Amino acid sequence: MSTTATYPAWAERVQAVTKEHFLDTYEREHETTMKVLRAYPPDKLDFRPHPRSNTARDLAWTFVLERNLATAVFNDAFANGIPAGSTPPPPPESWDELLATLEKAHREFGDLVRGMSEEELSAKVHFMLAPKTLGLVPRLWFAWYLLHDQIHHRGQFSVYLRMAGGKVPSIYGPSADEPWF
Repeated sequence: MSTTATYPAWAERVQAVTKEHFLDTYEREHETTMKVLRAYPPDKLDFRPHPRSNTARDLAWTFVLERNLATAVFNDAFANGIPAGSTPPPPPESWDELLATLEKAHREFGDLVRGMSEEELSAKVHFMLAPKTLGLVPRLWFAWYLLHDQIHHRGQFSVYLRMAGGKVPSIYGPSADEPWF
């Protein structure tokens, strides 16, 4: 496995963003994600819009798995390559338990970031930058990367929510189910 990849040039600019800016955005986006998840009908957790798609439960579980991945990357778990034999745990059957687990994982990763200095957040750790290619990335860059991935998966989940008959709440502006005027 190659370890010569470099992270994108724009990543240097991310380092100028403060820890506080990240944490403010992290908390705000989490609240929006939870609003979308709480609107989902719990009796439709096995819904999948296509045979190759995840179930709603599995897609929601992604938010937990990503927080766990972030903690592992922050601790440089990929320093010696991709950890072998690590199968992610399955999601709980209970929707309430899944949401509670997400709240806990969110708090724990937020506390990890809050506990690091700007210097520690600028330190580089190993992560995948392309297929079968590890590279070094600053911790704060990786945190932003995962936050944007959360936003992406929340967008996917909002489509599931609509298709399952739920009401899509306001995310960045009004929705058909939550108009502002």
